[in-house]
Amino acid sequence: MTIREPSHWEGTSSDPNDEQFGHVVHETSIEDVGEYDAVFVGEPYDGAVVGRRGAREGPTEIRRELASVKSHHFDDGPLSTLADLGDVAFDDVTDDVAAVQSMVTDITADVYERGSFPVFLGGDNSLTVANVRPLLDRDVSVGVVSFDAHLDCRDPVDGPSSGTPYWQLYEEGLDRLAVVGARHFETSTAYADFLGEVGGTILTAEEVGRDPLQTVDFALDSLASCDVIFVSLDVDVLDETAAPGVSAPTPGGITTRELYRMLHHVASDSRIAGFEVVECAPPLDDDNRTAKAAARAIAHFLSGVTFDA
Repeated sequence: MTIREPSHWEGTSSDPNDEQFGHVVHETSIEDVGEYDAVFVGEPYDGAVVGRRGAREGPTEIRRELASVKSHHFDDGPLSTLADLGDVAFDDVTDDVAAVQSMVTDITADVYERGSFPVFLGGDNSLTVANVRPLLDRDVSVGVVSFDAHLDCRDPVDGPSSGTPYWQLYEEGLDRLAVVGARHFETSTAYADFLGEVGGTILTAEEVGRDPLQTVDFALDSLASCDVIFVSLDVDVLDETAAPGVSAPTPGGITTRELYRMLHHVASDSRIAGFEVVECAPPLDDDNRTAKAAARAIAHFLSGVTFDA
C-alpha cells in the first residue's frame, strides 16, 4: 500500500494579513514528517461502514475547508509547522477489512516511528484499529478518548467493521477506553455491558451538556494509569443539525462549541500521541456543514497541543 502525494494547499483570502491553514500547511514525504509539529495523513476508505457510505471523500473535503480557516487562536496564538503527507492509496485493496487494517498499520507505524504527531483524516471508524495499533506495540499502557455517539465495540462475528474497532483493540492489548458524548438509545445493552466489563468509561451527551470541561477531565482521570493516549473524533458525536453528513446522524448530540472546548482541553495532556477525525461523509452532507465542523475541530485540537520545541 502506498501514499499519494498531497493536494496543494491554498489560502482563499486575498488579504495578506489573513494567514490561513492553506498558507501554513506544507507538503512533505514520509522521510521528512519528523521535521513538523504535526502531519496530516488521509485515509479515504469507507469499505467497512455499518450504514451509509461516503466517508472515503472525507479527507478531500476536510482539507478544502481547513485551508480557508484562519490560523490564529486568541489564547494560544497562530499555528504553524504543519505538513500533509497525502492519502493512503486504496485503489487495489481487498474486500477483507482485516487485511486493509493490517496494510494501513504498516503506514501508520512508519509515521509514528519517525517521531511525528499524526492527524489521521478518515475515512471510516474501522481504521481506528490501524491508527492505534502501532502504539500497542510499545512497552506502555495505552488509552483512547473517543468522542462518539456510539461505543464501537461490537464483536466482529462477521468480520471487522466500522462498529468493531474497540473490541478488536481490547483483544490486542488496549488498556482503557473513555467514550465522550455517547447517546442514549444508540447502543445495545450487550455493548454497554462489554465496555463495563473491561473497565471502560461512558460519558453521555447529557453529561457534556452540563459541564463539558468537567466531563472531559473525568475521561482523562479514567485513563490515569495510561502512559499514552490517542484521541478519536467520530463527527457523529455532534447533533445532526451540526453534522448531517455522517453515516448515522441522530438528534440529541453535543454542540460544536462543546466539542471544541473539550478537544482543546484534552489536547493539552502531555500523553496525547495522535488524533483522528472519522466518518465525515461529504456526499451525505448539507452545505458542507459536517466538513466545516470537522475542519475546525482539527484546528481547535491542534491549538491545544504543546509540541516539543
